[in-house]
Amino acid sequence: MKPIMMTQLSLKNFKSHKNTRLSLSNLNILAGNNGVGKSSVLQGLLLLRQSYFKNNLLGSGLDLNGFLCDIGVAFDAIYQYATNGFIELAFSTAQKNYRWQFEYQEPTATFMHRLNQPESIDDISLFGNHFQYLSAARLAPQKSYLKDTYQVEVLRQISYQKGSGEFVAHFLQHYAHEKIAFPNLKHPLSESEALLEQTNIWLREIIPHVKVIVRENQGLNAFEIRYQFISAQPDILSTNEFKAENVGFGISYTLPIIVAILSAKPDSLIMIENPESHLHPKSQSKLAKFIALAAQNGIQIFLETHSDHIINGTLVAVKSYETEKHQGIAHDKVRIHYFYSEDTQHTTEVINVPVLEGGRITNPPLGFFDQIETDLETLMGF
Repeated sequence: MKPIMMTQLSLKNFKSHKNTRLSLSNLNILAGNNGVGKSSVLQGLLLLRQSYFKNNLLGSGLDLNGFLCDIGVAFDAIYQYATNGFIELAFSTAQKNYRWQFEYQEPTATFMHRLNQPESIDDISLFGNHFQYLSAARLAPQKSYLKDTYQVEVLRQISYQKGSGEFVAHFLQHYAHEKIAFPNLKHPLSESEALLEQTNIWLREIIPHVKVIVRENQGLNAFEIRYQFISAQPDILSTNEFKAENVGFGISYTLPIIVAILSAKPDSLIMIENPESHLHPKSQSKLAKFIALAAQNGIQIFLETHSDHIINGTLVAVKSYETEKHQGIAHDKVRIHYFYSEDTQHTTEVINVPVLEGGRITNPPLGFFDQIETDLETLMGF
């Protein structure tokens, strides 16, 4: 049985979410100001996954701290003005509804006991190997990268600790010759379908001239990443290989995103925080188009972003789909959710921003990536 995609997600009494409900599709973009509950949506799902892997979700309850995220104690997890003593995390698929309620008893507890009866999980991507999480705290360039045979070669994970992407070198080396799963992700300038080759050519599409080289250091039981800068012109010399620490942060932050997407299987679930980190605006737009290509295939992707270039790149991909379907994403496969805080009770509120044909957005809410227009009006004296 293939993994099942989520179609709805709800959070009740969780952090700033008094009662939040999101309609989901293939590409789900979470936007809004800082501190309004975007990351908490991802954390709700991460708590379910880490509790499942601790063998608690189907039994006794919810682990608030673990390998994917740390919330703290129950007092930190429950909505401040909750009128009932439980947190509810729920989602739906086309086939079934899943709901978990966890009781708030002891404010300093790091574990919350389950109230309702255990759900059968079936084959949901959130709880399987076709899952990747890359946090905003992805690793800066490293002298060496960890090796973990179980996480990489058995569970197919690029990251274990808090979405840092610490196994990207091991993953890329181990699956270097594995063919990518989707024809539209095969770059037109390469005949090879191998993961390493496709990673390099897409990396150069997003950040020009870069080539990634991975080597295993047997003595240290670790991997090293080096970068080289090459030219498309055969008569122009390439650079020496540079240590990762001597190359821009944006490359190291982007590499695990590209690897996660190219290695994804049908109906995978990928969660990415701030894909725009340390990237030039043009590169951000190209990365967004690449992510949209993957989502068109049925991969479910959550993006938390503060970048109008990520938004606009996605909208360009929607427009491109209408003329060349292999180069974009259908508008009904994109959901943009704009988060803001309701001040009286400090609750998260969410506005769905519909994406129309042609990549158009009509009547965007106040504060939805309008700072450029605001600044230009000031500069022009309006």
